[in-house]
Amino acid sequence: MRAVSHAGRGSTGGDVFVGRLLPWFDDHGRHDLPWQHPRTPYRVWLSEIMLQQTQVATVIPYFLRFLEHFPTLPDLAAASNDDVMAQWAGLGYYARARNLHAAAQRCVELHGGDLPRDFDALLALPGIGRSTAGAILSQAWNDRFAILDGNVKRVMSRFHGIEGFPGLPAVEKVLWALANEHVSQVPDGRLADYTQAQMDLGATVCTRARPACVICPLTDDCVARRDGRVEQLPTPKPGKTLPEREATALLLRDARGHILLGKRPDTGIWAQLWTLPQADSGPALQDWFDAHVEGALELAEPLPVLQHTFSHYRLHLQVLQLGPVALRDGLGDNERLRWVAPTALGSLGLPAPIRKLLLSLE
Repeated sequence: MRAVSHAGRGSTGGDVFVGRLLPWFDDHGRHDLPWQHPRTPYRVWLSEIMLQQTQVATVIPYFLRFLEHFPTLPDLAAASNDDVMAQWAGLGYYARARNLHAAAQRCVELHGGDLPRDFDALLALPGIGRSTAGAILSQAWNDRFAILDGNVKRVMSRFHGIEGFPGLPAVEKVLWALANEHVSQVPDGRLADYTQAQMDLGATVCTRARPACVICPLTDDCVARRDGRVEQLPTPKPGKTLPEREATALLLRDARGHILLGKRPDTGIWAQLWTLPQADSGPALQDWFDAHVEGALELAEPLPVLQHTFSHYRLHLQVLQLGPVALRDGLGDNERLRWVAPTALGSLGLPAPIRKLLLSLE
């Protein structure tokens, strides 16, 4: 990791980073995002959680639809898990939705149904880390807190010439020190704008690939630009090959054409979502089928293999279609297993590839 550069501080002691970024934001930043009007703590928090590892253009329709169903924090807290997951379905990284729901319930229990205006109290809520807490406080209340999301890490690494993968604790410590130094120089009342400005610069100018350095307000003092290292910084995460996994799922229909769905466990992949019955091996799938279904599994028709990449492995899912079948006596609809009409699929939280498959068949 290279020593910290003094880029960002002018000869008169002013902060070049802040001094150039805010005027750029005034002229070129994003001022019409739906969570900015009105910029309430609940809307800011919801947007920050949705924007984790997801681009703005993808988030906006989900954000607007989510607010239609849960316009206030108490509304979200009072909703069922199925209702929340149904509105989140397709956005991915479902732990975010589970944490969001749990945090809303915690706010009702401990904070009168509002997000607390306190860093430690926010940090204690499920799904809120240091950067998210800072983003909420700075944008919702104009409080003086730094952020360090992926966009900001990239901008800081290039501007200051910081080597080393930003996810490493030692590198992250340096970046936090720089972020706090800069945020201390932001004029009162402009913390929300400054926070948004950093994210906008990283998302629209200082992008991961092909950054637009010629129009960047920081280009004259950017160490990476000066040293011809824009493409090398930030240092990439050490690569590793994703393991491959195989599984088999059952697409079973009853005499009405309804589809059998099972609810996933509370932890693990696709936790708490409704999906097709699935097993990692043929014998395990046969055992499940024999215990639950009246019919002959050998008559099932194989569909094209679904491929889906998770953060830590790639799944190849063979789907077998069979129907009409019936559940064995005593195994009717319950909290973990139910027949669902194709027209009702939208009311449940389904993993995106399963939803796509079922809709394509309908």
